Amino acid sequence: MTTTRHIKPRNNTERYAFLFMRLSGILLLLLAVGHMLLQHVLRDVHSLTLQTVQDIWRSWGWRAYDLLLLIFAIVHGFNGLRQVLEDYIHKPRTVKIIGRLIVIFVIITVVWSAIAIFSFNPEAIMAVAK
Repeated sequence: MTTTRHIKPRNNTERYAFLFMRLSGILLLLLAVGHMLLQHVLRDVHSLTLQTVQDIWRSWGWRAYDLLLLIFAIVHGFNGLRQVLEDYIHKPRTVKIIGRLIVIFVIITVVWSAIAIFSFNPEAIMAVAK
């Protein structure tokens, strides 16, 4: 005779957040070291100008690389902040509210950053600077 039991699965959000922190940390390490090597070691630091950024960002690949670096850094950092705050805040409702505020802030920051990266126009900056 076989008995069956129905188990209601628990929310795995924290498990996925834990896994994301580990994987994004490794990816951030690779992206950040790659960025440092390509932008600050292989190129002369003193030659970093608006023209250099314009030349680099002519390729959508470099813009995507920088956007990925930015996205992973923002999400990784604010996920860490959320976890630290949960250690000190013990009211479940307050934790939920702060978590939602962090998510909203992260989304706004990522969208705003993506718009800035992909709408970068050095000619407009130079016109304003004159």
